[in-house]
Amino acid sequence: MSLPYGVDVTVPSVARMYDSLLGGQDNYPADRAACTELLKHVPSMRELALNNRQFLRRVVQVLASDYGIRQFIDHGSGLPTQDNVHEIAQRVDPASRVVYIDNDPIVRTIGGVLLESNENTAVLQADMRDTDAIFSSEPARRLIDLTQPVAALFVSVLHCIPDDSGPGQLIARVADRLPTGSMVVVCQLVSDSAQVRDFVTRFMDEQTQGHWGRVREKKDVAAFCAPLDVVAPGLVEVSAWRPGKDDVPAQLSWEWEEYGGVGIVRR
Repeated sequence: MSLPYGVDVTVPSVARMYDSLLGGQDNYPADRAACTELLKHVPSMRELALNNRQFLRRVVQVLASDYGIRQFIDHGSGLPTQDNVHEIAQRVDPASRVVYIDNDPIVRTIGGVLLESNENTAVLQADMRDTDAIFSSEPARRLIDLTQPVAALFVSVLHCIPDDSGPGQLIARVADRLPTGSMVVVCQLVSDSAQVRDFVTRFMDEQTQGHWGRVREKKDVAAFCAPLDVVAPGLVEVSAWRPGKDDVPAQLSWEWEEYGGVGIVRR
């Protein structure tokens, strides 16, 4: 695969680091080196990533099967891997439609190639904070019917958004665009340790050259969900969200966790 013009693979990418943790092949030495260094300080990182991916699979299955959602907008989707959102949703209903959003041009290139034969799925290279551009884009206008319920996904991406860019306001803006019966999935990295929060935030900001927000606290995630009526079991560490028989390693240490849940848009 030729790289998109202007991509510097010597600068780690959050999407490619996540791909490395999941055992993917679309990552580079800089991404793997950043993961290796982080693992020294947060040794549960790989298990956390695997559990987070399993949460995404479960939550899409539940939204499609139990709540009848047939439209998904996946903000900060990352690189394609096994059991992507469209694959899960389309197993429930082949007519399900998915728009993936990511600002990484490699995600756009690889995703576009993989999905070119799937007319109900599209990848849009965009800043997930630019709600107006996303909802007015050709893929969103073609695939998303705003008279019917939509699921907006923000899975393990809000920690990439700085406070001054308003992650809570982003959730509110998107929720305001969605019709009755829509749902929003929110989770992000949190830690009870100020030392862990400060180290990871500083490290990732330096490594990604500013493409990072911060590791937050549980109270911050609760504030982000203010526009939503959170469904059972509420806001939890993601492996505790309607757990199934997930064949993934348990998180053995709790220096940080992925924390969040699912809410219905309040009207």
